[in-house]
Formats: sequence, C-alpha cells, structure tokens
Amino acid sequence: MPNLPNIPGDSPHNAGVVVRGRRILTPEGERPATIHIRDGVIVAISHLDEISSDSLVFDAGDLVVMPGLVDTHVHINEPGRAEWEGFSSATQAAAAGGMTTLIEMPLNSIPATTSAAAYREKVAATAHKLWVDVGFWGGVVPGNVRELRPLWEAGVFGFKCFLVPSGVSEFALVAESDLRAALPELAALGAPLLAHAELPGPIESAINNAASKNATGGNDPCKYATWLASRPREAENEAIALLLFLSREFNAPLHVVHLSSSDAIAPLCEAKALGARISVETCPHYLAFAAEEIAAGATEFKCAPPIRERENRERLWAALADGTIDLIASDHSPCPPSMKLRERGDFLRAWGGIASLQLGLPVVWTEARSRGYALTHIVKWMCEGPASLAGLTGRKGAIAVGCDADLVIFNPDATFRVDPARLYHRHKLTPYAGRELTGVVEATFVRGQKVFEKGEFGPATTGCVLRRGSV
Repeated sequence: MPNLPNIPGDSPHNAGVVVRGRRILTPEGERPATIHIRDGVIVAISHLDEISSDSLVFDAGDLVVMPGLVDTHVHINEPGRAEWEGFSSATQAAAAGGMTTLIEMPLNSIPATTSAAAYREKVAATAHKLWVDVGFWGGVVPGNVRELRPLWEAGVFGFKCFLVPSGVSEFALVAESDLRAALPELAALGAPLLAHAELPGPIESAINNAASKNATGGNDPCKYATWLASRPREAENEAIALLLFLSREFNAPLHVVHLSSSDAIAPLCEAKALGARISVETCPHYLAFAAEEIAAGATEFKCAPPIRERENRERLWAALADGTIDLIASDHSPCPPSMKLRERGDFLRAWGGIASLQLGLPVVWTEARSRGYALTHIVKWMCEGPASLAGLTGRKGAIAVGCDADLVIFNPDATFRVDPARLYHRHKLTPYAGRELTGVVEATFVRGQKVFEKGEFGPATTGCVLRRGSV
C-alpha cells in the first residue's frame, strides 16, 4: 500500500485534505477520482489529477477506496458490563474492520437505554473513548411508553424490542399488548421499531420435546443440533407474521433484526411488494456458517436465532440479491469467555452471541466474492442500507458530496488467517478463529482523519456521539 501521511494531530478537521485513487466506489460506480475534504466533509469529487498545490494528499493507488461501513447492530455493554465489552475496545475493533459508524443496542448495559436518564448515562460513558462515530437505539420494554418521546427528542435513532427473553433482566420482553401500546407513539414520531423476531411459544414447545428426549438420553446438549432444535424456525416465522400484521395496522416502520429463518423470506417479500413499511437485516455468521459444519461443543458459534442449515444460508444470499433483505449488520454480542462454557461445550447453557465486529467486512466479502457478487453489493448492504435504516442517508454510507469523509482503504485481493491475538475487541473468542478470509482493511478515515493504518491507531480518539437530527 502507498504510504499515507498522517493528518496533523491537533485538529480532526483540516482544510485541504484529499484522498485519491484509481478505484473509488461512488454511488455512480467505481472510477478513478480525487475526494476533496474540508472540515471532515466531502466537498468535491474530481478527476484523479485535479489536486491543488496546498492539499495534503493521501494516495491509495490501485487499492479500493470505499465508504466507511455503518453497523446498526452492536452490543458494547458500557456502562455496567464493560467487562464484556467497552467503548474503547469496541470502537478500536470497528476502526480496524473499516466500520466508521456504529449504532449501539439498548442492552446489555446497566442501565438499559429505556429512559432519557439512562441515555444520558450512556452518552457520558463514551467520553474520550470513541475511535469511530457512535449513536444509540432506545429500547421498548413493558411500561416505558412515556419514555419513548423523551428518548427520541434526546437523539436516539429508533427503538429495539425483544419478543422473547433477552437474556438480561434489565431488558424485558414485550407481548403483543405492549407493542400495541407503543406503536401509535412510534408511528407519530416516525421512529423505526427494531424487533428481535422470535416468539416464546414455539421455543417452549421445542424445549418440552427436548426434555422428553433427555429422559431417554437422546438429546446431547453438546451437539449443535440440540441447540438448533431448541430455536425452531417457527419461532421466527410466527414473530415476523405478527410484525407484518402490526405494521399494516399501525403503518409504523418496523425492522427485523438478524433474520435467520429463510422460511420468512416469501412473506416479507410479499409484504414489501404491497408497500409495507418493513426492512430486514441478516448477519455475517448466517451468511458464512452452516449448522452441518459446527462441531460438538463449539459454543463460540451459539447465537439466537441460531445458525441454520446450508440450504437456508443460500436462500438468505438470494434474498440479499433480490432486495428482500436490505442490509447486513454484525450483531456483535461479546461476553467474557467463561460465559461461553467452552470447556463444558454445553450449547443450552452457554451465553448466546458472536464476537465479530472487526471481521464483518472480510467475512462478507469472502463469501460474496465466491458467489459472484461485487464490492458495489457490499457498499449497498453494509454502508447504504444501514445508513438508511438509521436515517443517516446523505451523511453516512456513501462517498458523495456533503457526506462525512468516512473512508476505508481496502485490499480486496489480500488474504489472511484470523488470529484472535490480533483482534481488538475485549475478548478474543470467536468462531472465525483460524478461518482464511479475503480482503484486508489497510486504513480507515473518520470524517477525514486517519484513525487506523496497518495495525496502528491515530494519536487520539476522534469519534463523536451521533444524535438523530444533528448535523
């Protein structure tokens, strides 16, 4: 990679900075260009050689310059559970992975972000810790309808709920009655509701069936198939059917997080065709792994909804291609390694969540490239789509005039083997360990300032807290 000079460290907003290269990914496609940056914003995109004599030049040569990735599904857990993950370690991992904007989930921090007061605690906990820009979702839990408008006015980008137990006591699941209480307020605000779409009924039935098998010794908790059977597709399918029904009734924007069951693709596609205000995401682990390949006791693969079968994975890829699935987000959900019970290998008792924040781009690119997709698809799924969900189109997710100069210098042909010791998130246990991936993030810029290059970070944190509606 060409040697990229440092922007002077005394200010993150320097006039006369340009990034140039022969492979710039703009909304119009890939082309040679020069990106002109002033006060952290892209002010012009010109021909490759149009550079003023007083500009500070970053020449990416033949490497790809793409928009900084936007990840709208991240659990950072600070304050309250910073021993699981914190703002400093998470945002360093994000920068190393080409993620320049994170929108963080309202759990698993203490307090959960379900009130304006809790939101203020969350923002205060970020001080001097952000390597990339971070915003927040609020939470919908039973009884907090009166907190939704204050949270929205404070700057959250929307709201998250769980239709099944979340795993932490501070963030209770909602029933249909709770959604019916919250959705009129969210519709009036124009705020999206993000839903963990699984219903308890099918899960409880599956667990009861598993209990009867246990009595005869036929249900080994160390086998991945046991975990998969305990979270059946019906739980997702029925939850999504409920969300589609409520979306039509209340005309409220709804978003299905981490879609796993490909059975739900057809009804989602039909609803979209009829104009439903619904969007959908899936995650790198659902696109990279298959249930048949997960070894006994490998609890680092446990997540909810679960990783499903190989055929299911390919149907998710097809739904990305046809637009039924709008975006890819990490669902980075780390915990202390002891909670994964790796020594016992018990899928039923281990914490569910996959640590992957730094690896999302190469994981998705490795899989997408093998299926014939291009980097422009990655930009659509991991930059433009998430920016749209968060209402950040025009500011994040594109290399375009008026957008923040969030840029990634990416080598799409380089390969590497995942070494947990080289990961920056707090805990290194990940199902990607040892996996060979294609695509290396060489450098990351946030609002025109280089924050990461070849394993080195800038001299100081430069990320900021994003608030809905702020410039």
